[in-house]
Amino acid sequence: MAIHARLAHVGVYAHDKPRLQHFYEDVLGLVVTDSGTARNGMELTFMSGNPQAHHQFVLVSGRPDTEGFNPIQQISFMVDSLSDLRTVHNKALELGATEMRVVTHGNAWSCYFKDPEGNVVEAYLDTPFHVPQPHGAPFDLQASDEEILAYTEAHCRATPGFMMIDEYQKQMANRLKA
Repeated sequence: MAIHARLAHVGVYAHDKPRLQHFYEDVLGLVVTDSGTARNGMELTFMSGNPQAHHQFVLVSGRPDTEGFNPIQQISFMVDSLSDLRTVHNKALELGATEMRVVTHGNAWSCYFKDPEGNVVEAYLDTPFHVPQPHGAPFDLQASDEEILAYTEAHCRATPGFMMIDEYQKQMANRLKA
């Protein structure tokens, strides 16, 4: 069975995150959905113009002044199921992907890896939950779908700011109308 992934969001490194945030808010009508500090110390600002998508665009601190630096932080593709995510995970490794990392963000199940030229790629699918971002916890992609869902729900319910995704999407729709 063929996987048909869809481009879902892009992260870019920024010199001046507040300036870029203002630009994308005013030019494209995006709103900030979350912001915070990742484990590596980078500041993240998640933005979206769609109440069904927690983020379509991510601003990431730490863009160096080095000429020739690639400002693309990652390229993310959405898949349809945990089975598809397992297939992407396994095929990526077979075809030379490195630095594979499997994580639940609470609102998504993801696998991150570098393609054979070192570009960071994420394949993911949404969960029925929402927790504030950035957020991440490793999980066993080889567990059954039911076990992954139960683990993720328990992990999310123990996280401050937890809500079901439909409630989060209603709140986002109201914010986008304002």
